[in-house]
Amino acid sequence: MDELDGLPLASFRRRGWALLIDFLIVAILRAPLGFLRHHGSDEAAAGTFGWFMMEGEHKIVELAESVLYFGVALKLGKGQTPGKYLMGIRVMSLTHKEVGWWQSIERALGYGASLLEGGFGFVQYYINRNRQCVHDRIAETIVVYVRKPLARWSSPAGDPEK
Repeated sequence: MDELDGLPLASFRRRGWALLIDFLIVAILRAPLGFLRHHGSDEAAAGTFGWFMMEGEHKIVELAESVLYFGVALKLGKGQTPGKYLMGIRVMSLTHKEVGWWQSIERALGYGASLLEGGFGFVQYYINRNRQCVHDRIAETIVVYVRKPLARWSSPAGDPEK
């Protein structure tokens, strides 16, 4: 905890842009695989139990791909996914020296928990004094701003986004 003392928390805007960038990367990586899994549009089968099960399987595979991307990228990036890197923010563990594999997967699954509440899990950023969303609290992490702004862009607060 002492290592986190004095580090500025990441703004909601930076976190949102980082998440959007990462979701775009997931969509781009998923696009070629989606063509391979396409089974054609059999409208006669739509609504049947077999069709429903196949659609469910596709959604589970998409969820697994997203969790895999966010978990692996966060761990291998030492707290930064490509989107977080571009936005100059980093995920820090509140319980360990660095974000571990389990925390990375927990945080990736926690995005779903934040969305399941109609997005209110993300809005809790404004309610929590440590600016933690639901997925941050689940994984016991915090997101900090780590990039030093250019002198011409810096504001008295240090973050040009604030």
